[in-house]
Amino acid sequence: MNREERQFGVAGGLAFLRQVGNDVVDLVYPPVCCGCGRLMGRHRAVCAPCWSTLQLIERPYCEILGLPFAHDHGEGTVSPEAIADPPVFDRLRSVAIHDGIARDLVHGLKYRDRTDLAPMMAEWMVRASDGAVASADAIIPVPLHAFRLWGRKYNQAAELARAVAALSGRLYLPSTLRRIRRTTKQVGLGAKARVDNVRGAFAVAESGKRGLIGKRIVLVDDVYTTGATVSAAARALKRAGAGHVTVLTFARAMSDLI
Repeated sequence: MNREERQFGVAGGLAFLRQVGNDVVDLVYPPVCCGCGRLMGRHRAVCAPCWSTLQLIERPYCEILGLPFAHDHGEGTVSPEAIADPPVFDRLRSVAIHDGIARDLVHGLKYRDRTDLAPMMAEWMVRASDGAVASADAIIPVPLHAFRLWGRKYNQAAELARAVAALSGRLYLPSTLRRIRRTTKQVGLGAKARVDNVRGAFAVAESGKRGLIGKRIVLVDDVYTTGATVSAAARALKRAGAGHVTVLTFARAMSDLI
């Protein structure tokens, strides 16, 4: 047996062992729908009934805020909201409306320790980023305060950002942006109270400022609601010299199309 044949034999043997390993994993942890738990043919997938509840945010939408339009108003159209109150960040993109399976996935990741959902959700986020991830210099998660991180054990935004960076080959900077002030939970607060709650809550670490100057950043969070949190975070990045900030979330809360 020559060298090439031996190498081919070793590669085939490793492939066989990997397949056996995968079969054992599937036997112990069978692939199920990430939404309802019904048996599936592969991991990291959702069944047809759950998929039918997913309201993807696709064009036409506002070029700045990513708000979906009910009708196509032409290429490059900007929503009245973006004109009346321009955001601190440059663009916002989200996968789906925060309802149905999208809400279930967010809640599973955030509250039920389903960190295994992050890679699948990140795949959808990369596609929904409208090229922002591909052109980014770095991926940065919206950070949790140390006390909240200690209580929750992990940051759901960091799980998503890490997976987005891994899928795209972009630089992952989990320690550049810090939450320096402990805030109350945003859930239940009105729009103005949310803004007041996170004002001055974020800062860029001194060690990370040089690496931000003029860079294109994708700021990752799980849900966009009023935008108070990501706006405060984006403001800190801009003040530190970031040239362009795209906010990328898995879901966004909204009621009606424009």
